[in-house]
Amino acid sequence: MTGSDTAPVARRLPSGVHKAVRPGCALLRLETTASREGVLDGAWWPRSRDIGAELPELLSALTAHLGPVTRVGLDTAAWAGLPTRIVVDDRVVHIDSFPVGDDTVLITRGDRDLFSLLVVPPNAMPEAARAAMAQAVRADNISQAEQILIETGSGRGPAD
Repeated sequence: MTGSDTAPVARRLPSGVHKAVRPGCALLRLETTASREGVLDGAWWPRSRDIGAELPELLSALTAHLGPVTRVGLDTAAWAGLPTRIVVDDRVVHIDSFPVGDDTVLITRGDRDLFSLLVVPPNAMPEAARAAMAQAVRADNISQAEQILIETGSGRGPAD
């Protein structure tokens, strides 16, 4: 926040690391094994904390890989102005928000198929973000999201 402003400021990376990615694309890694034995199923590195700009890109990318997404669970403390639903690719996706502070986003495909993704803070340094994403997608990963962010120096939380 700046000065007397009370609304969170959407932050973007000054280094331009996201410039190499086309607008409308999500920086996303998913576990490539069918086992899904790790704690997390993937990782997402949004460009900002502007959920209206970031979530449609993520959901489009996930739908291309997983099929239709029906529900998203987000941490209320990490995102400003969360809607209750969003339309992506002509489908309504319901948004649940909880004050959990666990550095994840939960994705529901169908009725009960749940995927948990690490959320790398937008202002994480590229090397740290890549390390966190790589750890999250390892099939043998037993670390929770918060621990991965601490171990890789990726930072955490809405104030990043």
